[in-house]
This record gives sequence, structure tokens and C-alpha cells, in this order.
Amino acid sequence: MIDKLDADLIALLTTEPRLGVFEASRRLGVARGTVQARLDRLQRSGVVRDFAPTVDTDRLGYPVTAFVTAEIAQGEWDVTVVEHLEAIPEVLEVHTITGAGDLMIRAVARSNADLQRVIDRIVSDPGIMRTSTVIALATKIDHRAVPLVLASVTTDDEDEENEEERG
Repeated sequence: MIDKLDADLIALLTTEPRLGVFEASRRLGVARGTVQARLDRLQRSGVVRDFAPTVDTDRLGYPVTAFVTAEIAQGEWDVTVVEHLEAIPEVLEVHTITGAGDLMIRAVARSNADLQRVIDRIVSDPGIMRTSTVIALATKIDHRAVPLVLASVTTDDEDEENEEERG
């Protein structure tokens, strides 16, 4: 669980990722050591995975985003299919899903014609039985986490209530 200071720190560094620890401590009104200790704990716990730059695939030359639902052969195929998909640079994410398919793949391409090449490469694995593709026309809400981080903050009162319910 995270508290308000953790959430404020994550929000600040998400908004301004190049901000240093000293400046973050100044803006949050806490000691530099406190900010560093919080960052270390958030990384150790896995809440904060990295401080990597966010890449705009459109400006990188890949303006087409597609979501590919894939059905895979049952059995041990999932491991080899995932390894196959990892080798395709245009595949950005792969999630196992419920419903009609087994995997949801987010992929990008340079054009619609290039998307066909990417899909052909995706389906070239014998473990992939069938796919269905939809093309994103526009991104209305980009990947985000700060609203969720802020909503996940528990107050001391909520912590006490949760303890009483468990007790």
C-alpha cells in the first residue's frame, strides 16, 4: 500500500521524470533522504518499475496502432508463442485474456500496408491458430497510472477500519 506522500512523489516524477531527488524533496516539502528512501522502497516493492522515457511510437515513425486478438493451440504453445512475439519489435504488449481469444497483442506499424507485414509475422508461429485485428483510429486516453495511484492512497482511518475488519 502507498500513502499520500508516495502518491504525490509518483505523480510528480510521472509529470516531470527528469526531476532530481533534491528538487522533488523541495517541492514536496520533505527531506531529500525521505524522498530517496521512498523511491528505493517503491522500486524494491515493484510499485515503481523503472524511470524509462515514454516513447511516442507515432513520432518514431509507427503511426498505426492495432490490437490483435490471437487464439493459440492448447498445450505448451503459450511459451513458444510468447517467445515468438517477443522477437517482433512492433509488438509492444501481450496479455492473456478471457473471451474469444487467448492473447491480446498491441502492435504498431509504419502504415496499414506495413501492418499486414506485422500481422503476417505474428501469425507465422504454428502455435497461433487464428487472429482478429482492429485498428485504433485515435488514442483518446493514453496509458496512464497517476489517477490510479492517487485513488489507491489509504488514509490512517481507512487503515484502522481495514485492521478492524480483519481482526
